[in-house]
Amino acid sequence: MGLGLSAIRLDSTLNLVIVVVLTLLAIIAVPFFWERWRRKVVGRSGTILVAVVLIVVSTGMGGNMIGGFFPTVGALFGTGVYSGESTDAVAGQNGSDLDKLRDAGAMRAKEGKGSVVHMTVTGKRTGLTRDVSVYFPPQYYDPAFRALKFPVIEWIPNYPSGPEVVTGPYELPAKLDAAIAKHTLPPTLVIIPDPTGKPKIGHDTECIDEVNGTANDTYLTADIRDWAIEKLGAGTQRKAWTMAGWSSGGYCAMNLVTRHPQWYGQAASVSGYYKASVDAETENLFKGRQDIIDANTVSLNLQKHPSPVDILAIAGEKESFESFSIDQLQSAVRAPATLSSWRIPDAGHNMNTFKAQVPDVLAWIGARTVPPSAPQDKKIISNGGVTPWPLPNTGAKGALVDVVE
Repeated sequence: MGLGLSAIRLDSTLNLVIVVVLTLLAIIAVPFFWERWRRKVVGRSGTILVAVVLIVVSTGMGGNMIGGFFPTVGALFGTGVYSGESTDAVAGQNGSDLDKLRDAGAMRAKEGKGSVVHMTVTGKRTGLTRDVSVYFPPQYYDPAFRALKFPVIEWIPNYPSGPEVVTGPYELPAKLDAAIAKHTLPPTLVIIPDPTGKPKIGHDTECIDEVNGTANDTYLTADIRDWAIEKLGAGTQRKAWTMAGWSSGGYCAMNLVTRHPQWYGQAASVSGYYKASVDAETENLFKGRQDIIDANTVSLNLQKHPSPVDILAIAGEKESFESFSIDQLQSAVRAPATLSSWRIPDAGHNMNTFKAQVPDVLAWIGARTVPPSAPQDKKIISNGGVTPWPLPNTGAKGALVDVVE
């Protein structure tokens, strides 16, 4: 069943056209057969039911393609099979057998391509087990980089999606390959965790530690970070860690970074917002606790608890709440935090708006994160600008990066 559901694409233009045509035929059939079947209650009811169902399905598929939520029916129903879509390999739990995948990764690296590996990761603090996909840059499989610690982008999918939307409809791996090849982004690990778990529909967590509920924040920050440092060779410096995302993922990125500046240096948000969204899809996250609501409001964290984090907030001109959120952030930001904001002309809240911004977002991150480096306790200060990442074993440093003893 899982394999069959995962084969049915919800993000296919052809499939959408087929469903729309069937919907139109079903609508036409209602008046066409109405008089012929005046004594056939089942026939009349059946044509109406089919027409209504197809209208709902076609509308849902159209909205899904705009928002890029679920690439397949398997993703929608959470069969588990979809998790390996658009990936190059599937690893054991917690990446227990990643070393066995190095040869295949090295082959892709020769073509200048990174590798996407899917697995499940269990957090040591929370005990939560969720889907996680990881993009390994080509240099990860280069022996010259073997002893280096890599910077990380933790990319949070938009609700109600999981990791598959980032490696599939987002087309992020190809954009990462291109950015790294152009040296606008240093070789970087990209970790894509599932922020919601299963079931998804009606369980929007907003990446928050729920009051008397699931510790989503702790899993996405402490658990994922500790695991990546221990298992993947991720760097430990806060400037080596960035959070990014679109829509709810953008809110999550800004909120978690401003809540945990000891672990993260940057946050990049496209169409995100300044406070948690509370609607019919959201779980009862706060249980009426205003102090917890305030603690998860980005503008208040920037104003009352300023920290040395860099934030990028992007919104389209047609996104009223997201654009309003930028105004709130601009009014709240206090040094040493910095805020960069872009408004995109004639853009709305959709996948095309987001995808068009990814190259510039990666360049913004690349100008602020640190390159792969040897394990050390030295403090790395970035003065900004797009810096070519240093080649291993040369002792070279980027022109705009200083190492302070």
